Amino acid sequence: MERFGFVGLPNAGKSSLFNALAGGGALAAPYPFATKDPNIGRARIPDHRLDALAAMSKSVNVVPATSEFVDIGGLVEGASKGEGLGNKFLANIREVDAIVFVLRAFDKGTGGDEVPGPSDPLEHLAVVETELALADLATAETQIDRIRRASKVDKTKAAGLPALERAYAQLAEGNPLYRVALSADDRVDLKPFFLLTNKPVLCVVNVGEDDVDRADELAAPVTKVMDGHADVLGMCVQLEAEAAQMTGDERKEMLDALGLGEGALPRLMHSAYHLLGRRTFLTTGEKESRAWTFRAGAKAPECAGEIHSDFQRGFIRAECIQWDLLLELGSWNKAKDVGKLRVEGKDYEVADGDVLEIRFNV
Repeated sequence: MERFGFVGLPNAGKSSLFNALAGGGALAAPYPFATKDPNIGRARIPDHRLDALAAMSKSVNVVPATSEFVDIGGLVEGASKGEGLGNKFLANIREVDAIVFVLRAFDKGTGGDEVPGPSDPLEHLAVVETELALADLATAETQIDRIRRASKVDKTKAAGLPALERAYAQLAEGNPLYRVALSADDRVDLKPFFLLTNKPVLCVVNVGEDDVDRADELAAPVTKVMDGHADVLGMCVQLEAEAAQMTGDERKEMLDALGLGEGALPRLMHSAYHLLGRRTFLTTGEKESRAWTFRAGAKAPECAGEIHSDFQRGFIRAECIQWDLLLELGSWNKAKDVGKLRVEGKDYEVADGDVLEIRFNV
């Protein structure tokens, strides 16, 4: 399961975002380092396709895809040199697959009190990127020195050195690697070094309750700076966290009253989910409808293995149909009767939204 880490300055709203996704559990307090140890939770990936298929099949159980997320303690200027939570903070980031920057765009809390720290999201972004890039620069320098010494004795130890040297040159210029045009091969070669800025990034610009209708406007400067290197979402994290505590009808009523529709969280989760190139196939029946996560470009046997390893080992074929066509026809049996189920073999590349039934030998 992929793990996303929330990173930002103290009081940016990371813990409130955690609560919005997890439905509570993290301390959200207006002082630095309220979160010293990371909170870990899971969030359901909202999927209307799954809900519709479950209704069609009258499924007893409905199992959505999930992602794991981590609320990491606040980063401060100088973290790369040990300030604040220092190395502990940086170690927590190394353990996640992708980073969600939480950038504050408000200066007053819910009680009207001034919240310590900068309220310009670009200032937040600059500090966060600088500290992560400096930490990576130190790591790259150490690793380059180690590899050069080792390769004098054994030439095979030089693997990854060219990519690391190219990364070092960019980091020395203050460029975080996720915003640099490195080749796909370089990205792969750099993975063993666990560089923080070589991870995919998503930005959440956290606006105040009075600025909900200006969320996209306040997020626009960050969108411009990112220039396509990261998705940027504007939202009021506090309101989303409050809505997450409510029952379904109450939550809908609150979001509708604020003109927020489904809210920003489904959009956030879908952006985060796709950030790592993950897609969804579905299974459906009376007992259960379920969403399964797979790697974009995966073929049918690999996807079968997401259900059970025996399915992959004994894979024969997959019966397949896109979710919307299945809904239009009304049932799996009807789709079979009218010849709309495709029979796909081992070379079939599964598409997002495919509904599968796997045939296999034990």
